[in-house]
Amino acid sequence: MECQAVTAVPSTGACDDASLVNAARQGDRAAFGRLYEGYARMVHGILLTRVPPGEVDDLVQDVFVLALSRLVGLRDSARFGPWLAAITRNRAHDYHRQSRTANELTGHVPIEEAEGGATSGLEEAEAAVVLAIIRGLSETYRETLILRLVEGMTGPEIAARTGLTPGSVRVNLHRGMEQLRTKLGRVSTALRKRNEHER
Repeated sequence: MECQAVTAVPSTGACDDASLVNAARQGDRAAFGRLYEGYARMVHGILLTRVPPGEVDDLVQDVFVLALSRLVGLRDSARFGPWLAAITRNRAHDYHRQSRTANELTGHVPIEEAEGGATSGLEEAEAAVVLAIIRGLSETYRETLILRLVEGMTGPEIAARTGLTPGSVRVNLHRGMEQLRTKLGRVSTALRKRNEHER
């Protein structure tokens, strides 16, 4: 099967990605823009599982700048998604290594850590608790859950973008949701007991 020319429809398959990657390598900015549109949610979700939420948007941009500069080194154009996911994970790792070094030099503790991620409003506080619980799960479940629950990606879309098999995504989502429900139940029980004790 031969890949067709780039169209105005967002890419969803490896063949479309390969065409877009090849066009972007030739300097086609619109093709790289389409790759960005197709993968920004995935990159955002992966970063959200690993770095403070306030840093995610800037790091999304960093990841795509890195990807553009390294695009010529991508061996298999059809594997753009998994390749980009690896760049994203590495950028999150670099972020923590750089933050750790900067904090050691200055003795500075990031505001989000010092305040425990304080937010305004009940909904934001609840979302922060759920995000913190998800971030406490194993990496396997954490990434898949964030891509599904926060970024709104479907199971097949997660599989296509990350390079995981659809079966692995289903299992990760199922097991991750079980763990999330269990942990949320514990938090709910603890809060209820605390509220009863304060009365």
